[in-house]
Amino acid sequence: MNTKIRVMIVDDHPFFRDGLAMWLDQQVGVTTCGEAGSMAEAREEIARLKPDVVIMDLRLGDGEGLELIREMVPNYPETRFLAMSQFDEGLYAHRALQAGARGYVMKCEATEMVMSAIETVMAGKIHLSPTIEVKVLQNLFPDLASRKVDLSKCSDRELQVFELLGMGRSTREIGEHLKLSPKTVETYRENLKKKLRMQDGAALLRTATLWAESGSLGKETGEIGL
Repeated sequence: MNTKIRVMIVDDHPFFRDGLAMWLDQQVGVTTCGEAGSMAEAREEIARLKPDVVIMDLRLGDGEGLELIREMVPNYPETRFLAMSQFDEGLYAHRALQAGARGYVMKCEATEMVMSAIETVMAGKIHLSPTIEVKVLQNLFPDLASRKVDLSKCSDRELQVFELLGMGRSTREIGEHLKLSPKTVETYRENLKKKLRMQDGAALLRTATLWAESGSLGKETGEIGL
């Protein structure tokens, strides 16, 4: 069959969308059928276009790409969702797969990797880098004896709270951002302390701040390069 793979791009940065669309349209066997810059626009365009593949950014201006993937997959079983983000694949790839994505690509990867990912998911397979294939297996079968700070233990919502704590947001601000009550935010903070084996709230805040600033946890927290 000579039918081209119809790809839709969901990203809130127009420059990135346009550049990726231009590159895809130059490839053999692929065509860009649509673009969207927000969750609301993506819902409308996916329903209208029913693309073969949706390349989805994980952080959109009006919400989280993971939540949109989780929402869309049951309604559009013939569409493959491919997560693409600047976020560390070691921490987010397995979350994307759990949400229903068929693969994960870092934005810093070479463009050829994007084409490979599209072809892989269209073949009914899952696309991950070799390094992350190992990491995903480690997440599924964790080392119970390890004393490292491991954010893969956290739920998506707990990770959002952790990230916002690291950005200096207060309990009230986190609640407003995530549309949660302050009491619920406090519950997530307590869960984080237990899962990450933090002695108190101050230790949790220091760790969250370090991660937000550097994108990794230092030696003093027991984990390097999350």
